[in-house]
Amino acid sequence: MDDQTRTELEAAAFRRLVNHLRERTDVQNIDLMTLAGFCRNCLSNWYKDAADDQGLDLSKDAARSIVYGMSYDEWKSKYQTEATAEQLADYDASKPAH
Repeated sequence: MDDQTRTELEAAAFRRLVNHLRERTDVQNIDLMTLAGFCRNCLSNWYKDAADDQGLDLSKDAARSIVYGMSYDEWKSKYQTEATAEQLADYDASKPAH
């Protein structure tokens, strides 16, 4: 596989992941962190890091809007719930894996 095709496939897979996360608003970031070791914020930070590596000016808020499909504050007000004691305990127990 040539580099251009690989890059196109990776970009398509990334777009599909972002769309999936946008659709699964029922899945909280704390649950993603506990189970997968990353969340939407991590993904947006990685996006910003990639922009920085290319010398592009992309703010943290702009990167989050790309991942969330809206501002982070809007997403939080619409979809983020208060973490339960169980979620917090699971997150704390998984921290060494991150």
